[in-house]
Amino acid sequence: MSSGPSAQVRTIGVSIPVPDPHAAELTAWRREFGDPLAHAIPPHITLLPPFELDLADLPAARDHLEATAATGAPFDVHLRGTATFRPVSPVVFVQLARGISECELLQAAIRTGPLTAEINFPFHPHVTVAHDVDEAALDRAELVLRDWEATFTVKGFSLYEHGADGVWRPREDFTFQQ
Repeated sequence: MSSGPSAQVRTIGVSIPVPDPHAAELTAWRREFGDPLAHAIPPHITLLPPFELDLADLPAARDHLEATAATGAPFDVHLRGTATFRPVSPVVFVQLARGISECELLQAAIRTGPLTAEINFPFHPHVTVAHDVDEAALDRAELVLRDWEATFTVKGFSLYEHGADGVWRPREDFTFQQ
């Protein structure tokens, strides 16, 4: 017995996960700034924002992601300092000092075929550290993490699924093949 059309649609996203120990530290900071989504969204660089996908289209999307990863090569990301999307959006984030062009090329390749999506804002790779908190918390996040930095090698990306409980969970990893 089907529970309706929504049972056949999932909300997915594609991101580069920030590895530990950096991820654990950024999650702790996000909690410290009072971000209500700190527990629900692992630190990441978004490549495909929330995207509704019919379950019947999942195999094609998965094949597309696998083919995209097959042409990719590892690259380094250097996260350094903070910035904000205010006043457009109440977000403070850690910036990429290295790896921007690789992320741009990767997101452009992912957002084709079965994952073609309109984007509401120009692509700007970043790692969110405070969202939907008051101005004082946003100011504090921007100030406290202004000198924070981390580097890591990106070896692929992950497909995430948004759960009914509001938590984003990794569904599958796609490793670069070059």
